[in-house]
Amino acid sequence: MSAPRRPGDDGRPGAKKKGWAKAKPKAKRPGRPRVRREPREAAEAGAEPAVKQVRVRKDGSVASGRQDVRTARARAAAAETVPAPANKRARPPRREEASPVKPARTDRPRPARDTAPRPKKDAPAQSDAAPRRTERPAARVRKDGSVAAGNRAAREAHHASREPQRIAKLLARAGVASRREIERMIAEGRIALNGTVIDTPATILTSLAGVTVDGQPVAATEASRLFLFHKPTGLITAAFDPAGRATIYDRLPPGLPRVIPVGRLDLNTEGLLLLTNDGELKRKLELPSTGIPRMYRARAYGEVTQEMLESLSDGVEIDGIRYGPIDANLERRTGRNVWIEIRITEGKNREVRRVLEYLGLQVSRLIRTAYGEFVLADLPVGQVVEVRQHDLEEFRKTIR
Repeated sequence: MSAPRRPGDDGRPGAKKKGWAKAKPKAKRPGRPRVRREPREAAEAGAEPAVKQVRVRKDGSVASGRQDVRTARARAAAAETVPAPANKRARPPRREEASPVKPARTDRPRPARDTAPRPKKDAPAQSDAAPRRTERPAARVRKDGSVAAGNRAAREAHHASREPQRIAKLLARAGVASRREIERMIAEGRIALNGTVIDTPATILTSLAGVTVDGQPVAATEASRLFLFHKPTGLITAAFDPAGRATIYDRLPPGLPRVIPVGRLDLNTEGLLLLTNDGELKRKLELPSTGIPRMYRARAYGEVTQEMLESLSDGVEIDGIRYGPIDANLERRTGRNVWIEIRITEGKNREVRRVLEYLGLQVSRLIRTAYGEFVLADLPVGQVVEVRQHDLEEFRKTIR
């Protein structure tokens, strides 16, 4: 019987057997000479370790071998044969070579650490400690009746309820109407106290208890609120018009509290109008002494130069009425029409229109763009947005 064939053997003599060829060994790459490592104890004891091959550079440094051997050979070569270059900085000695390690002190015993908690200075005992407050008191009243702590709304409400004040001021603070409007309402007999009609605005009260307006009791004083309203043209800034024209209250959205306007905008003037439920805040915002700036953009027909507008910076007197400094700048010109940016601080009746007419211009459009730090921006026409309480409080601090 013939021997079984191996895989890849086709039976012919001298045929190459597939799958049985041995792999050729890979050629070894020349590497660094191997260095025999001596025990660390021998090196620390000062014995010279045996090194088979060490390659020394031209400057005397050792390129291969153990670290301690290279260091020793380099120092010996630098000290005996090759001097160190003048411009080359010497390597500082190691920390182990520079100073020996200090042993730990065992002669002084360490005191035991006190882990007990120390009591706080001037702190009451745990059993006598008062429960922690979760709510801040609204106001702290001194002996003389003044308020020492609490938020601004609480202080104003407290003063309004204790200090004797004119009824017009109390009603204006409650947001019923402005002081002048309340004086007219008193002259018309629309305000009563405990069923008796009040005939003088000099009536002094400490609260609005028992006061009625048109037979309705006055609600308690609320926190001050301020709203921004984009007034369109064709509306008058009043609660009622004898001629039957539309007012701003006809366009206000439902859900608003009883608000009063800060200042006025003419029938054909559009833009930013402030509304508030606080008559006292309304009065402060309207006073010229506060110096709150009002910004307007006016489109007018006629010829005007920047020099003519700059002449208004010192004020002007028109028909016996003195107007304060006015900052006016020529924004752009479109044919015979010009756009002017105006900044005033007094806000007198029809002040912007009268001043521009004094310069020979005919105003065709007037827009109020800002009142103090409150700007119209992109508020849609006829829409109302409320000012945050934090922003309102910060603004009130700036009012003189």
